[in-house]
Parts: sequence; C-alpha cells; structure tokens
Amino acid sequence: MPRPSYDRNARLAEALRSMLTELLMFEVKDPRLDNVTVSGVSLSSDRAYAKVFYSLIGDADREREASDGFAAASSFLRRELGRRMRLRIVPELQFHRDPSYAYGDHMERILEKLHEDGLIPPDDTPTEDDAT
Repeated sequence: MPRPSYDRNARLAEALRSMLTELLMFEVKDPRLDNVTVSGVSLSSDRAYAKVFYSLIGDADREREASDGFAAASSFLRRELGRRMRLRIVPELQFHRDPSYAYGDHMERILEKLHEDGLIPPDDTPTEDDAT
C-alpha cells in the first residue's frame, strides 16, 4: 500500500497561512488591513520566499490601502513568524492580491444575468449530485 505524500513545503505553507491569519486578526492594528483574508501561501523550493495571497472586498483604492498596509507590516509579520514558529530561515514575504474571489464573483453575476434574461432556465442549474 503506497504511503501518502507529506510535502514539507505544503505543510509549512499552510502553517504560515494560518499564523498570518491569526496575526492579522489579533496583533496587527493597521486599519488598512481590516477585513483582509489570507487565502494562500506559496513557498519557493528553497523556502527563502513566500508569496502570500490575500483577498479583500473593495475597489482599487481599497486594494492600494491594503498593499500599503502589508508593506508597513511586513517586517513585523516576518519577525513574529520567526519567533512564534521557531523557523531557522524565515521566508521573505511577498504580498499579492488573490484574483480568484473577484473572478468567482464576476462569474456569479454573469450567471445571474443569464437567468434573469431567460437564456438559462433556473431548473438547469447543475448540482453536486449531477457531477457524480
């Protein structure tokens, strides 16, 4: 029986995401980072860099505010990650907006519009049972 793969980078990325979420909720006092969600972390193969993907609700101004907030809080977040997770090498954090939530919202609006225009009957909406 094959053993499941335990990818260290994947486990560490998830631990970093969880810790960053906690730090943003309870430790970071910057109002520019209120209601910002860390949606994922991607580590480089040598673990020197971590791309932190975040999502938020708002326009381009809100996105710029969050980007500025992350730039200001980056050193604090990195220091706290090293202290709390006891990492020998703490990855440099690079913050990127996660477009998947905005894309999903856009697709949902398109589907609603198609339903309203009668191009897709409401009864033809696929369900989870249809996929199996």
